[in-house]
Amino acid sequence: MIFRNARLIFPDGIREGLEIVTQQGKIEEIRQQTKAPKNDIVDLDGNYLAPGFVDLHVHGAMGCDTMEASAEAFRAICDFHSSGGTTSLLLTTATAPLDAIVDVSKAVRDCRSSIRQIFGVHIEGPFISKAKCGAQRAEFIQDPSPVGVRRLLEHADVIKRITIAPELPGALEAIENFRARKISVSGGHSDAWDEDARGAFERGMRSVTHTFNCMSSARRRGLYRVGGLLEFALSEPQISCELIADGHHVSATLMKMLYRAKGAAGICLVTDATAGAGLADGSQFSLFGNDCIVEGGVCLLADRSALAGSASRMIDLVRTMIHDVDVLLHEAIAMATENPARAIDLRMKGRLAVGADADLIVLSPELEVLRTFAGGEEIFSR
Repeated sequence: MIFRNARLIFPDGIREGLEIVTQQGKIEEIRQQTKAPKNDIVDLDGNYLAPGFVDLHVHGAMGCDTMEASAEAFRAICDFHSSGGTTSLLLTTATAPLDAIVDVSKAVRDCRSSIRQIFGVHIEGPFISKAKCGAQRAEFIQDPSPVGVRRLLEHADVIKRITIAPELPGALEAIENFRARKISVSGGHSDAWDEDARGAFERGMRSVTHTFNCMSSARRRGLYRVGGLLEFALSEPQISCELIADGHHVSATLMKMLYRAKGAAGICLVTDATAGAGLADGSQFSLFGNDCIVEGGVCLLADRSALAGSASRMIDLVRTMIHDVDVLLHEAIAMATENPARAIDLRMKGRLAVGADADLIVLSPELEVLRTFAGGEEIFSR
């Protein structure tokens, strides 16, 4: 196919007068617009053409949860998020017994070849802090023992990312072991001090999970004020920061502070969408046994004591960054494409480049997703 008559969004800006040629699921050529035969043309009517979004942190949608460990649930989750422009995602587990997490990993292995949006699994818990558990179930939290780490490493072919609290006993050795198997390590749900975070960085941690949420920040230790995981992440250029830019999890001022500290290249937009995403306000759902509700466009524990993930799609986050944080369009798109792909070494995704996968989205001037293509195949159309 030849995608023509579009404004192409690259990390450094927007260009017109180009067309993209795809062949066998790959971008074969990016060239000046030609007069190819009409039967080969996808005319995009002057809309934007961007790489497909890469979401590192997705628990669910439409009442379905990753922890169901079924192809039907995975399909429903992926179909919903494709309507928001997501072409690659990591199905994210909740804090649960290791048996349940292993079941998810096995189910992903069985069906990822048939559901092209699934790249792998993000393990969020059980190696987290009880002091910063948020909507996660505290009774299943555990330290990263050698036995538990080995159980997860048996599934390193599908586990692509893990969230871990660096201050836990055994965490530094676990981080080293996960990185040795090419699993991206992200600090999160953590009460770490600055030196805990630095120790994790020295062992291979290069990301933090949903920045500002369930994360230690500067506080006094004795007479002196010491930074937490947040300040370490803001100050270390090699750390990339997940951000749930849904307008609920983090205020505009905090998002602007993150943007000023990290720049466009240091932020990875993530939905952290749970099963309530796509459901109407007032809908109830479960987050691995925790009763939750959709209210005011966000997901909450039923007792309203904590946020329970977002109800958003990636395009919603892109719009928030542009409207509330004054980020340029091409920068916001990079935060949803190139940056997260780089964070998990997903080299053939998240960019408009020759040889990359033909994962493409068509956006209107109002930034509505009109069409989504994965590997050159249309998976969503308005």
